[in-house]
Amino acid sequence: MTPSSIGRYLEDFTAGEEIRHSLSKTVFESDNNLFSLLTMNYHPVHTNADYAAKQQHGQILVVGTLVFSLVVGMTVPDISGKAIANLDYEKIEHLAPTFIGDTLYARSVILEARPSRSKPDRGIVYVETTGYNQNGTDVIRFRRHVLVKRRPDPKVE
Repeated sequence: MTPSSIGRYLEDFTAGEEIRHSLSKTVFESDNNLFSLLTMNYHPVHTNADYAAKQQHGQILVVGTLVFSLVVGMTVPDISGKAIANLDYEKIEHLAPTFIGDTLYARSVILEARPSRSKPDRGIVYVETTGYNQNGTDVIRFRRHVLVKRRPDPKVE
């Protein structure tokens, strides 16, 4: 069986490198409704157009954790495709609202990439990711540590 080519090994990350992720997603009303139902977030600002129209932004807001989930997903081919585990998420900042019909994009900066202190076959990548909309407005930013595989030694089978 051929191993998956998705993701990168620890040695493929360089501190300071910026990655513009190729995946993107337009958020549809059905996405927001389904996510609201699945996560039991029934706040009317996410599900009731009349209510939302009378609030600060005048329209339905996309659930913030959906925005977070989508942006994390966009990074998988470039960041965590070879992950053993996501170790943590930190400093999740919602910078601007996301609305139905917005298209989300993502970019990441590698803050650090280092070998594991306890296991030689893996390492930890520390990354900051920013999600932004079709207008270039940053809507979410977060950091995470990802435990990734190291490149296998070609001498070892």
